[in-house]
Amino acid sequence: MKRLVRKMLMGNTTFSEYSRITISGDVQDKAWLEFDGKVVDVSLSHWLLCIEPLVFGVWIGQGLSPDGKYQLRFSDAAIVRLQLLHRIEDNGGVLLLLEVKHCQLLQLDPIRRWLLYYRYYSRDKMSYDKFKGFVAAYSHPRRVRLVSFRETDQYNIFPMDLLGEIPLQNKYVFGLRHSNRTLERIVAAGRIVVSEVPAACEDIVYKLGKHHSTSPPQLEALPFRVKCTKGFKFYYPSWALGYKEIRIRQSFNMGSHMLLWGEIEGEEKVNEGDAHSYLIHFLQYLHLRGQAHG
Repeated sequence: MKRLVRKMLMGNTTFSEYSRITISGDVQDKAWLEFDGKVVDVSLSHWLLCIEPLVFGVWIGQGLSPDGKYQLRFSDAAIVRLQLLHRIEDNGGVLLLLEVKHCQLLQLDPIRRWLLYYRYYSRDKMSYDKFKGFVAAYSHPRRVRLVSFRETDQYNIFPMDLLGEIPLQNKYVFGLRHSNRTLERIVAAGRIVVSEVPAACEDIVYKLGKHHSTSPPQLEALPFRVKCTKGFKFYYPSWALGYKEIRIRQSFNMGSHMLLWGEIEGEEKVNEGDAHSYLIHFLQYLHLRGQAHG
């Protein structure tokens, strides 16, 4: 009976809380910010930056200074209502930090969505509203990158997807969890490095996730060879596609995560390639799979 129910919910797909996908070039999925009767394409300029509460960072250009109600729409997958938490003014525009207040999911049918939640997610004591928030947030692919920091003989390298580059502005934004053992030192030093990594190395990248809360091994024990960036002398994998050295200019406590707002000081392309690893929610994966077979 359980096998029959599982097949009805997911077909022959193996359950995974989040699904990895590979995308070459830019993400083609669309996201729009709606406010004051305007609709702005933010497909390449919005990021999930905090988990508790759920907070999106959205960059909008000069001449737009919205207040009041905001709504993010992710193609045919989800609609999210938001409230302004904080804003950072910059010469080229403004970064809005928007807290999620309500999510409307459009993937699958309501009964199937609820049954998937009840079967696989409720056991972790996640509320249905929080579940909907994660589904909505990861309806849009979130690229995984490697972040590195170094201070004398201490270092850390770990993957992140709560981050992103501001298009054409030479700026970067991060949402680092307060439990990250390196956060205080990153804020104090005001420096961080982001590496673009090939999808072919995603298994190695995801295994580095434990470095968020535990001490990394000696360099010799890493499963790859490292090099040093030109300016900061931070470590990065020799197979990285490239890296950016970023000077942190501002920080802001969003809740479970700290916002870091920085400026790119140096960058280097190292290897050829444009295929990157992204995360989407499992419900979005089922939704796309259903479209492909529809």
